[in-house]
Amino acid sequence: MKRLMSLLLVCVMLLGLAACGAAKPAETQAPTEAPAPTAAPTEAPTEAPTEAGLVVDTCILKEADDKMLNTYTLLAVNPEAPFTDADGNAVSDVAVNTAGADALIKWFLTQETLDLAGNYGFEEYGEYLFYVKDGAPVYTGEIAPATEETKTIRLSTTTSVKDSGLLGYLLPIFENAYGYTVEVQSAGTGKAISAAKFGNADLILVHSKSQEEAFVEEGFARTVDGFESERISFLYNYFVLCGPSADPAGVKDCASVLDAFAAIADGKYPFISRGDGSGTHTKELSLWPESLGITKEPESFVNYTDWYTSANAGMGACLVMAEEMGAYILTDKATFLTFVAGGGVME
Repeated sequence: MKRLMSLLLVCVMLLGLAACGAAKPAETQAPTEAPAPTAAPTEAPTEAPTEAGLVVDTCILKEADDKMLNTYTLLAVNPEAPFTDADGNAVSDVAVNTAGADALIKWFLTQETLDLAGNYGFEEYGEYLFYVKDGAPVYTGEIAPATEETKTIRLSTTTSVKDSGLLGYLLPIFENAYGYTVEVQSAGTGKAISAAKFGNADLILVHSKSQEEAFVEEGFARTVDGFESERISFLYNYFVLCGPSADPAGVKDCASVLDAFAAIADGKYPFISRGDGSGTHTKELSLWPESLGITKEPESFVNYTDWYTSANAGMGACLVMAEEMGAYILTDKATFLTFVAGGGVME
């Protein structure tokens, strides 16, 4: 009897162990077959994944040509100028802040400010955006602080110096040191000069010699005490001819910028023109083959609209357009480097 009871107990124990083995959790069991490893790519991806909007294909294809020199000039507005409105009617009682304009012009020409302008952008871009012109006058005298009557200065300037960030960098230093507030209005040189002719500026900072000389000849400029002439040229950089990296017109291999513009026209490759009477636009018009007859007048390029786009817009907006269209464009180098650094976005 005892022997039978022992056998029964052994059977119960064996059944219990079998049941435990059947109830073992699945995650502790070894898989019957290891998963296949992910296949290694046979070649590297053709383009690294990038965040949308941060890659600019437009690049500099031609630069440092003597015909692409870009000089910036200060001119003080003459309070006795023959001001007019947009319709050409004479305007009287225009108040020009000559004291404020003199203070800002003199400050721009101190050695400290020239050094700041000449070094601007190098740390961020690895290139100088502006250079101090050889022979630029250097002011060493006193600069009058603002008074209640002179504290607001109206500066009419180009989109180039604004879009490059130069004024945003320099003007707060001047304002904090002397108590002025500088109201900046920026447009193409033609429009910037027109604003002064309408009596809406105390000084201008532009970059189109022919338009500056006309401004002087028409009596709108004055000579600031201590300087030799109305036009005070103090900075320069270069225009650059940019386009898609594929460069279908072969601009990069052209011997000169004139040859490059001819190649663009011959192949009817897309080109974005400022079309706004700016200094950049004026320079661009001087680079096309004379046989094309392209001028600022719309009828002069009516037969070229399949490739030539007159945007009538600022430099930043035109660069965005060129990037979107894969077009060629003439721009100042400072604004272009700012455009690239911003991933093709201009504020």
